Amino acid sequence: MLLACSETKEEPKTHEEVSENPTFVEIAPIIYKNCTPCHRKGESGPNELLTYDDIKKNANKIKFVTQTRFMPPWPADPNYTHFIGERVLTKQEITLIKTWVENGTPLGDADKVPLPPVFQTGYNLRKPDAVIKIQEAIKIKGNGTDHFFIVKMPSSIPKDTFVSYFEYVPSNRKLAHHVNGHLVNYKEGAKQNLRNGISYDFDNYHSNYVPLYEKMNLLNDDGTFPTLTPNTVYYLPGFTPQIYPNGIGGYRMNKTSAILLANLHFGPSAIDVLDSSYINVFYGAKPKRPVYETQLGTFGISKIEPELIIQPNKIQTFHTQGTLNGDASILSINPHMHLLGKSFWAFIVTPNQDTIPLIKINKWDFRWQYYYTFPNPVKYTKGSVIHVYGTFDNTAQNPNNPNRPPKLVTQGDGTRSMRTTEEMFQFIFTYMPYQPGDEHINLQPNIN
Repeated sequence: MLLACSETKEEPKTHEEVSENPTFVEIAPIIYKNCTPCHRKGESGPNELLTYDDIKKNANKIKFVTQTRFMPPWPADPNYTHFIGERVLTKQEITLIKTWVENGTPLGDADKVPLPPVFQTGYNLRKPDAVIKIQEAIKIKGNGTDHFFIVKMPSSIPKDTFVSYFEYVPSNRKLAHHVNGHLVNYKEGAKQNLRNGISYDFDNYHSNYVPLYEKMNLLNDDGTFPTLTPNTVYYLPGFTPQIYPNGIGGYRMNKTSAILLANLHFGPSAIDVLDSSYINVFYGAKPKRPVYETQLGTFGISKIEPELIIQPNKIQTFHTQGTLNGDASILSINPHMHLLGKSFWAFIVTPNQDTIPLIKINKWDFRWQYYYTFPNPVKYTKGSVIHVYGTFDNTAQNPNNPNRPPKLVTQGDGTRSMRTTEEMFQFIFTYMPYQPGDEHINLQPNIN
């Protein structure tokens, strides 16, 4: 369905009746599905929400954050577009929680209370086929500044294979700002011992990385460069890998390969810490449909207008737009801003002036930056224009503003990864060349 820019889809109507006396028997499935995955040991959410006692103890908080729709965290407006894996409570579920709390959080029939979900540690959806670990823990100084590293992570897979996706697992979730990594494949006989050389270093090399690659022993033994597949490992706060059905996307990986984390960015820390993050590897079928990634805005294929210079004590909106060279099927999208972000909006305008909604985030939250995957590919017709608008709040009223008082903020000079206190305005997306019928492909992945 095509929508004009100002139109939104109404929340689906339901005939579900809200119980006047709900018990934990009815509340538990809502919490276990939408809250517990993050609110458990080792994950990003505070306060474990696994048992009745856990949930009862935090009942008033749960009531507040669900009433205000602060939780569960799903920044994308579900009245504008839908994505796989949405965590959005219905009005009935929110009312059910409110009533349960106000009635004193009754347990109900203990025999009917569902068991808490069982989670495995170290991965998101399923057990990985292989794990790539860093050779030496990264030392992060507690000096209150951002830290940037380039990291070499040799693999140890037993044979050449195809990989469906990689999952970066941070050991310091509160510090991990972003990761952008590449797959490095060596031809047979080109590399004898990749484990020699340093594992990581600071990003002090800027545009000339050859000396660092030599220190890392990343080059072929004859001094030439190996094959590099960019942007195969990715991470942002709240990010989970985009996983497509078998045959869509994926990578060829050699047993002598490595991962090069070209941008490993940690936010400021007050104490010295060690980071031993690792990468899960998930094998897959040989890809039949290659997937490509591009981005609009900062460091992308399109210009930001006006230039991304955010004046102090101002709320400003910026725009960028871009086109592709042919018909395409858009699979996933990733809006990206930093702490001054206020709202984000992206849509397509076709050659006949129809508008296709992509995403609208009415209240930006830096802590939750998903790579949103559509239920079905969105067709992009050659000649269409992708429009993106981002609003930034550089006032003292923005509680996330890192500067007191507010000061001028830019996107930096591009010689290194962006600091948290600088800004970015990006619209990253994956796509594949369009084939008839792509609109009907179910992008729900098979994770078995």
